[in-house]
Amino acid sequence: MRILGIMGSPRIRGNTDLLLDEALKGAQSQGAEIEKIVVDKLKIAPCREDYACLKDGNCDIRDTMDDIYPKLLNADGVIVASPIFFYGLTSQAKALIDRCQALWARKYVLKQKPPDSGRKGALIAVGATQGEKLFDGSVLTVRYFFQTIGVKYADELLIRGIDKKGEIKEHPTALRDAFELGCRLVQD
Repeated sequence: MRILGIMGSPRIRGNTDLLLDEALKGAQSQGAEIEKIVVDKLKIAPCREDYACLKDGNCDIRDTMDDIYPKLLNADGVIVASPIFFYGLTSQAKALIDRCQALWARKYVLKQKPPDSGRKGALIAVGATQGEKLFDGSVLTVRYFFQTIGVKYADELLIRGIDKKGEIKEHPTALRDAFELGCRLVQD
């Protein structure tokens, strides 16, 4: 089993990064092979909406997404991890997701089936505020992203009130909860 972690935060060793690392450790403890993508370190241009992907399901922009598409399609599980910026995912995470318009075109326009629907995904999100709807937009975005790539939205870890770098270490259960999320993603 292969679990792909998508780290959408630009802050290395920050709260989101620490939580994703724990989730990946949990998956690895259950025998999964893990891979972590740090989106901020990649060259991913935004979608230009030129609809080239409607012809054959391939984006005409040549950048790091050429390497990401097969990883998304071959992973048995996907974890999207992002801090919340203005009640949504970071622009880095959103750029990667938006560029999956090519995979959307394959599925809905060209009627190509994504990989096995038994694949599972999870969202890890951390927000500084206590807002009631803090995670609503991100959850919807990730649900539709997963639907497009043939992954079932199976789990989430949503944490409010955390902002300062490393502050998550002071949360009484967050790191353990992330580890357990990774374990659950691998287990049936």
